[in-house]
Order: sequence, then structure tokens, then C-alpha cells
Amino acid sequence: MHHVLQPGRFLLRNTCHRVWSKHYVSVAKMMRAVCVDVPGGPENLLLQSVPRPNPKAGEVLIKVHAAALNRADLLQRRGLYPPPAGESDIIGLEVAGTIHTLGPGVKKQWKPDDRVMALLCGGGYAEYVSVPEELLMPVPSNLTMCQAAAIPEAWLTAFQLLDFVAQMKEGEVVLVHAGGSGVGTAAVQLVRLFRGVPIVTAGSPEKLKLAEKLGAVVGFNYKEESFAQGVHDFTGGKGANVILDCIGGRNWESNVSSLAIDGRWVLYGTMGGRAVEGDLLGKLLSKRGHLLTSLLRSRSLQYKADLVKAFTGRVLPYFSDQPATLRPVIDSTFSLDDIAEAHKHMEANRNMGKIVISVIPQIEQTQ
Repeated sequence: MHHVLQPGRFLLRNTCHRVWSKHYVSVAKMMRAVCVDVPGGPENLLLQSVPRPNPKAGEVLIKVHAAALNRADLLQRRGLYPPPAGESDIIGLEVAGTIHTLGPGVKKQWKPDDRVMALLCGGGYAEYVSVPEELLMPVPSNLTMCQAAAIPEAWLTAFQLLDFVAQMKEGEVVLVHAGGSGVGTAAVQLVRLFRGVPIVTAGSPEKLKLAEKLGAVVGFNYKEESFAQGVHDFTGGKGANVILDCIGGRNWESNVSSLAIDGRWVLYGTMGGRAVEGDLLGKLLSKRGHLLTSLLRSRSLQYKADLVKAFTGRVLPYFSDQPATLRPVIDSTFSLDDIAEAHKHMEANRNMGKIVISVIPQIEQTQ
């Protein structure tokens, strides 16, 4: 069967959803987005033209000004972390931009052109994304769109781990692994905000210096010293009350050794492997330790809505007080066309803070 294409319309290969589309799509409703035809390396990221999403009931269509990278993006690109059922195949878990269109039944007082940032299940590496209104947050007036894009995933993750999962208390010692990462730099600042004592690990003197500038009391270079011994010395043998761990496997013995009696070890990633050998259960039991695990992307909309509401009320105002108590840490900014280079930069573990993708050139964002 042959399709006759009318002027201004064309047959689209919708690679972001891995199927051939048989629908004719109006050119006016297309957008650029980063797609992955075949899972693999950064070179498999393709910038293509795909249909612009339409906001469903209770959703808002955002014109994306900036997005940001997360470790989960690298896993999804390699085919190891698929999006939840029914969500966009386009990579990207956080954006900042302006409201373009309100879907039917939007209840809150959002309006077109409002500056917003949002937590996503996917779809961020694109010019437009449709988001449930419950996941929107206003962009503080003193922040640029690129700064705002660095907040949703990393800061909500850190807030969730400390407050919802670990239920951190004032005065507790919190060991933050990867203290120079996006989540790490957010967690250090939040621990200080909640009147705890943040200590960190990182893989370079520069990352440790950054973490200490943000409020970490002490830091340990895991490549050169035993962080377990460092925690023992710093706490007088008591250990850390909370550990935020994105490393996993290779660190388990040091983590248990670092844990205080009745401490909470919160695992939210496995960058250091998933396999564990040895007497994990026995040693954890001897500390009466709590092993807690958490992922954010797969949580229910209601859970995320509750998280966004709590964060907006308890934390967001501290980004705009004078002088600002909290600040997103930006490592570097890449254009959407250079998304492969951005992924390479993250894979090399060179970044300190967030890697941001400018979807609309910054000169246009300020106009």
C-alpha cells in the first residue's frame, strides 16, 4: 500500500518508541528529541524529529529550556533501566522550562509562560514534555533555567533518602558517598539544613574540597585511604547514624564497619557492583543495622506528589532567601546537539555537581 503525502505532512519513523508509525504528523507539532534506536554507547544517542506530546487530563505541556543528566540516563541508554510501563522512551528525568499548554482538568493555578521545573519518569531530552501537574515546582526567581534543571531529580532524591527513608534526626552524623555528585552535593547541603553532621567520600581532592565548601565537616578520598577508619576516628568509634550509598557491592564491609549501632544504611545505587560475598548478615546484625533501599523513578504518582509537596514547602524557599542557603551545583553545560559528549563526560566521572543540557540557548532563555 502506498501513502500519498499531503503538503506539509510526512510519514514519521518514530524511533523513540521503536515502531514504525502509520500516522501522518503535522510538521507544526513536531519537536527535536534524543532517541536510542539500539542500546549501547553514547554514539547511539540520536537527535531526531518526533511528535510533540499532547497533555492528558491533569497534565501540563512544558516547553523545555534545560534538562540535566543522571546516572539512570546512562543505564537506560545501555538498555539496562527501561522506563516504567506507559512512560516515554525518551531519556531524561528532570527539566526546567515554561508552561506551553494546560491539559484538561488542571486544578492548580498554573498558567502559560509560568517558569517551572519538574520531576519526570522520562522524556526530558526533548523540546517539549508533558508532566502531571503534581510534579511541577515553581522556579525560584533568582535562578536561571539551567540552575533550575539541576534541582528536581538530584535534590528530590537526596531529600527523599534523608527524610522519607532514613528519617534523619537533628545532630546525627550522615556519611554521604560520592560527595561531589549531583545527589551528593545536594545531600550535604540538606544535612546541614536539617542540623545534622555531613561527612563524605569522594575520589579526588577537588571533589572533597567542593563538598567541604558546601558544608561537609570532613571528607575521605576512598582511593587513597580507608573511609571506615576515617569515620571511626571522626566519631570516636561511634560510627555514622545514616549512610547514603550509591556504590553498593564493593563497599559493603566498610559500610557496615562505619555504621553506628542502630544506624540506617540507605542503598540507592550499585555503581560498585551488586554481588556481595561474606558475612554481610552477621555483621549487620551485630550492629542492629537497618539496610534500607530506595528508587524514585518507579514510585507511584501519589508518592512523588507527596514528595514534591513536602520539598516545595520545606526546602524550596531556601534557594531564594538572601543570601541563598541552598544552591544547585553545576559542573558543565552542553547543548542538546552535544548530548553524546555530555554522556561521555559523566561516564568518565569527571563531573562535580550536575551536568546540564541547554535545550534553548541561554541567550534566548533570558529574553
